[in-house]
Amino acid sequence: MTASFRQAGPADAALVLEFIRELADYEKLSHEVVATAADIEAALGGVSPKVFCEIVEWEGKTAGFSLWFYTFSTFQGQHGIWLEDLYVRPEFRGKGLGKALIRRLAARCSAEGLGRLEWWVLDWNTPSIDFYKSLGAELQDEWTKCRIDGTALEALAKS
Repeated sequence: MTASFRQAGPADAALVLEFIRELADYEKLSHEVVATAADIEAALGGVSPKVFCEIVEWEGKTAGFSLWFYTFSTFQGQHGIWLEDLYVRPEFRGKGLGKALIRRLAARCSAEGLGRLEWWVLDWNTPSIDFYKSLGAELQDEWTKCRIDGTALEALAKS
């Protein structure tokens, strides 16, 4: 029994959106998903994509994904990777697939000389928090996330 990994491309947009919706459902955030397959296709495609995605398969069945992009730390003076989404379908959990997806991103950071790998986790998601801690992740609770979107974003842009 083995896992296989592949880079997702524009043709995988519907599958990636399916994973996003499953993750949002687990996180109790389905109401926030407004992305379409066309949005995902555009993000993963083009001459210089800004978003990257890896799909893991287990015995030929799609099992999960990681979706990420590059960041930059002014403090470090180095680029890093922001892991936007990591998801393994429930029936494939416990096989080390989530760990493998994160390990592959860590290896990319190392190979490319990147300074950090970061992501968010919901504060109620104890299984994921415990998993991330087991990998050596440090939870940072001294930062408060800020967001402007929707009509507030439009109003600010026009002000």
